[in-house]
Amino acid sequence: MSRVDVFRRDLEKLADRMGLLRELRGIVERLTELYSRGFVKINHSAMELVVAGHLVRSGYETIEVEHRLSELLVCDVYGVKGISSIVVEVETGFTPPSNALDPTGYIRARIASKIARYSYHAEKMALAVPPFYAPLIPKSLLKPPRQRSLVELNSLKTFLDKYYKNPPVSLEELVNARLHSIMVVNVDNGRVEEYDPQTYYEYLQHIVQEHSNAHHAPEAQQ
Repeated sequence: MSRVDVFRRDLEKLADRMGLLRELRGIVERLTELYSRGFVKINHSAMELVVAGHLVRSGYETIEVEHRLSELLVCDVYGVKGISSIVVEVETGFTPPSNALDPTGYIRARIASKIARYSYHAEKMALAVPPFYAPLIPKSLLKPPRQRSLVELNSLKTFLDKYYKNPPVSLEELVNARLHSIMVVNVDNGRVEEYDPQTYYEYLQHIVQEHSNAHHAPEAQQ
């Protein structure tokens, strides 16, 4: 069995696990074709497939992966439901070797730039993350646009200019950027939990507190 056949088989197995093999057949074929050309990898593609399945369950009529939004931008998952559309970007925290000495800054800048640039192209913008990774979203972008101050947006733009120069992220893009939700993607069971950004960070604090309490709990008596 070739590596391409293995890739297709694994995605079909995942789609079948979700009970959506028929509905996701086109997505599987699209990702397999891109994999055969060296454009995608299995971990990222598996998350895209689960997100696509979530959109199917949410009533989206048209769903595409690796969808071109503009000459410069290709989004991971794009969905249309009636007159509404959504852009979903998968984030796993990957850092390239060129940013080995500033991984936190790089990831924070990448996520901020995605929110600023991709949210322009749809009514809704979502970040999809695995359960074990918390995205570094600048606080100003967690607020509704009307609540952001020019001072904090200028500060964020100065920070982003260190990473994005051609083209830079514009102040207008930061002013209008909107993150609608964060999708926690569990590939193991093929399910997605979707949160608004504020609720997501409250959820994270709860998980951290639970972990802390478990870590400091006294050992049971023998």
